[in-house]
Amino acid sequence: MLQPLLRRPQSSLRAAASIANGLRYRSLHSRPQLRHEREFEEKGIPGFMSPENFRTSWLDYQQFLVNKLNLLTEDSTFAKMDTLTLVKAYAKDRRMAPVFNYASMAHNNHFFFNGLSPVQVPIPNKLASDMVESGSSPESMKQDFLAAASAQFGGGFVWLVSQKQDGLLRIICTYNAGTPYSEAFARQQPVDMNTEPVRKAGGWYNPDSFSNQGVSANGAPGGIQITPLLCVNTWEHAWLYDYGFDGKDEYLERWWDRVDWNLVENAHKESPGYSGRLNSRTL
Repeated sequence: MLQPLLRRPQSSLRAAASIANGLRYRSLHSRPQLRHEREFEEKGIPGFMSPENFRTSWLDYQQFLVNKLNLLTEDSTFAKMDTLTLVKAYAKDRRMAPVFNYASMAHNNHFFFNGLSPVQVPIPNKLASDMVESGSSPESMKQDFLAAASAQFGGGFVWLVSQKQDGLLRIICTYNAGTPYSEAFARQQPVDMNTEPVRKAGGWYNPDSFSNQGVSANGAPGGIQITPLLCVNTWEHAWLYDYGFDGKDEYLERWWDRVDWNLVENAHKESPGYSGRLNSRTL
């Protein structure tokens, strides 16, 4: 089953884009529609991203990722799986690394752009309270988050997540096409491999938490189960056009003011850890 997949050439962006209208099969992989896509395409993201940069880093790049994924999954059962299903199912299969990479990048990039708002959205009071309960005020959470993203050398994403076991918020990093999802712990890629030993490259691992609490059957022993709430893209193509080589920090600062915090709060309230924490308080 894998041989036709592995024989396909790794074509360039131009080659992948050129076949978009000539695919001979029906695929579920397509560029999803953002909540504010039409407005962003026409006007950019006010105070954050120009229309040109938006077209490059969302419309063009996301379509490139989808086209590559369609090439890799043509005439296979993988064509019927959405990107998150592919990420969770094949993170531990080295033979499926190309499929994982494009599926994970497509999912992460969509997560980033779909969490943006054309106007500034204040952090809701309840979410701000949850930040305090997690050991950080909203302002210190911002400073810690932006510092982590600024220090991230090379492409990747920085995430705000909710822990399943207690609903507390924490900041994590993924490099390259790494994913935050616990079921795909083998490819979470939470460290910069230029500075960290190989044994840390798999996923977030806590040797002191060998228990069944918050650990699914598909997770790593002692692994931390989390729900992603928001992320920022630190790949250079996302900020270089508008901000220049030394403009990453300004890009991050402006991004924070375009996060749809209502969306973040809703995702947090629906996370298993949040519900579990509320239930434990009522007992």
